[in-house]
Amino acid sequence: MKKPRRTADLTRRLRRVKLFCCDVDGVLTDAGVYMGGGEETKRFNIRDGLGLRLLQRAGIRVSWISHRESVATTRRAADLKVDFLHQSPEPKTAVVERLLSQTGLTWNEVCFVGDDIVDLGALRRAGLAVAVAGGVAEARAVAHHVTKTAAGHGAIREVVEMILTAQGRWASFVEEYSA
Repeated sequence: MKKPRRTADLTRRLRRVKLFCCDVDGVLTDAGVYMGGGEETKRFNIRDGLGLRLLQRAGIRVSWISHRESVATTRRAADLKVDFLHQSPEPKTAVVERLLSQTGLTWNEVCFVGDDIVDLGALRRAGLAVAVAGGVAEARAVAHHVTKTAAGHGAIREVVEMILTAQGRWASFVEEYSA
């Protein structure tokens, strides 16, 4: 089976990424929230987690921006040493604006991965907008790329590999772990 060719525009966008931002529920998870025993739990994909750590090793900062607060999200973000975690119903564009001010980066250097209408503002502004497979039609329509992999099942890892490959860094990680 042939791999689809990446457009020159998408490759340019991938190469510029210095800040990786994403939603949590429906992007890092399969959108399921499990309630019971007074505690909320979520399922995160372990390959997504390794991918995010590789991004950080490549000098790309990672931010999770969720529209809702969750102890499970806080725990997983701490486990992965996510650079920035924001959980509130505040507009995501305002959160990213603060991150850009703090880091000295621009929207052109941002990859934003989302799935729902609360992500539209950030998706419209990001230099690389990605919607996950199964995301709402409005998110897919404004995205520069839609993942083939489902949310919570490696969609983030798919995007990470695209970024690191375009930036010439993926092969060195593969080599490191092949030794």
